[in-house]
Amino acid sequence: MVQHGARIASGSTMLDVACGGGRHARHFAARGVRVTAVDHDAAALALLRGIAGITPERHDIEAAPWPYPPASFATVLVCHYLWRAALPALLSTVAPGGLLLYETFMVGNERYGRPSRPDFLLRENELLEHTREQFRVLAYEEGAERADDGAIVAVKQKIAAIRR
Repeated sequence: MVQHGARIASGSTMLDVACGGGRHARHFAARGVRVTAVDHDAAALALLRGIAGITPERHDIEAAPWPYPPASFATVLVCHYLWRAALPALLSTVAPGGLLLYETFMVGNERYGRPSRPDFLLRENELLEHTREQFRVLAYEEGAERADDGAIVAVKQKIAAIRR
C-alpha cells in the first residue's frame, strides 16, 4: 500500500483512523498533508499535539456516532483497525475522487497472534465487498504476511481504492 501514498497531494486532507502514536499521520504531515488523527487513546494523541499539519482528535468511534460528515477528506487511511458498525460511515467520509487506504487483519490471523476474535478479523474478500459499489479498486491483497525469514507473522487484507 505504500506505493499508493504517492497519490496523496501536499495540501490535501487526510483522516488517519485509529492513529495510535501517529506513525502515518507524522509521515504524511511531513509531506504537507493536513492530517486529522483520530483515536480513543488520549495519551497517544497527546504525542501528536503541536506537530505541524496534524490535528489530533479524541473520539471513541465504537461507543458514539461516527463524528465526520460524508465526503469530508481527500484520503482516509486505516491501519490495523476494524469496527464493522462504523464501516459504512467511515467509507462515506472519502470525498468523490478521494483515496481509501485500508489494511487490517483477516480470518486466519488467529493462528499467529492478535487480534484473534472474529469480530476484529475481516472475512475473505470483505474489503472488496464493502467497496464494490462506491469505489474503483486500484490494488487489493489478502493473505499471509511474512517476515524476512519467510515465517508467517500475520494474515491481512489491504486495499487502495478511489471513491467514484
